[in-house]
Amino acid sequence: MSDLSMPRRDLLLAPMLAALPALIGAAEASPLNPAQTMITLPEQIPWATQPDWPANSNAQAVLFGGLDQPGLYYALLKWYPGYMSGPHTYVTDRLCVVVSGTWWVNSGADFDPGRCVPVPAGTFIRRVAHTPHYDGVVAGGKEPAVIAICGMAPVSVTWLEAGKPGWRKV
Repeated sequence: MSDLSMPRRDLLLAPMLAALPALIGAAEASPLNPAQTMITLPEQIPWATQPDWPANSNAQAVLFGGLDQPGLYYALLKWYPGYMSGPHTYVTDRLCVVVSGTWWVNSGADFDPGRCVPVPAGTFIRRVAHTPHYDGVVAGGKEPAVIAICGMAPVSVTWLEAGKPGWRKV
């Protein structure tokens, strides 16, 4: 055995031996503190259809904050196939991520579902404050689209087609 083989072996074993206390300590980790890490399982999410909207058109679940209270909010929005919003604006930016399904979006005040762009799950969309837009799931959509939305409240929406409801059956 040469004198060089010992240091090489020691060099190979040293990282494994150094990690051993961390592995042993991990087994003694503290339990989850529900006051510090708050978990809401999917079946516990409080979905509700917006007032005066048809059942199975659109549902919303506010997960953090409040849409009518000053400050940060985080909500989920679910669009069912065949329903879209009418053109509208918001007073603050809205940051959106498509969680599941395909969301159909467009900009502008002229409602034309045929010109919407399909955006798949994983896509990020920023809705710029005071700009008209509309969205939902076209009639041929295969499944609902769930969108996570974050922004600053209070949320103030302005519908651009006075006298029409905020939703459209397409």
